[in-house]
Amino acid sequence: MVDVTGHLGMALLFAAPAWMVWGRRGALGFTAFAVATAMLPDTDLALRHVLPITHHGVTHTVLFVVLMSVLAGTVAARYLTDWFNANRRIRSTEITNETVFVFATAGLTVGGISHLFADLLSAPDIAPPLSPFWPLYSEPVIIDVIYYGSPFWNFGLLAAGAGLHLLLARRERYPLETRYRIGGNGSQYRASDDD
Repeated sequence: MVDVTGHLGMALLFAAPAWMVWGRRGALGFTAFAVATAMLPDTDLALRHVLPITHHGVTHTVLFVVLMSVLAGTVAARYLTDWFNANRRIRSTEITNETVFVFATAGLTVGGISHLFADLLSAPDIAPPLSPFWPLYSEPVIIDVIYYGSPFWNFGLLAAGAGLHLLLARRERYPLETRYRIGGNGSQYRASDDD
């Protein structure tokens, strides 16, 4: 596992494709959801004081990340949809509950999965290896190419993630059309529509 800096950098890298799907505000919102859950699997560090779980156990599985993301996405759809529609800074005809659910759930899943991937790159150094595909595949998965305390990797991931987002923010067009887009109006969507 990398430290918190590395996990945030990995979440930024995993969230970068959002710039191709949504405009500026959508990509920033999606990235915010991803960064917010970049540390989700490490909730086991707090939960192990009240539940019989271990670090790199059940919270470090794709199943846990997806279930928590769906739950949080459902809450976001219920409580944020009206706020999005009432917010004048978001230029859209109407944002549906389904769109907010997909947007939030995907962003939260990306953040959690980025954490698992970063831990796979370095887990055996200071913590037990992960079994991220439990219960379908219970064997540990080990890649082990990054040392936990390496400032090069931790700050390098953060710099790479932030730099990639800055580069993508300068793009003039966002070419993919999707029914879950937030902002814009149809195929003539331009970066200027989302400023």
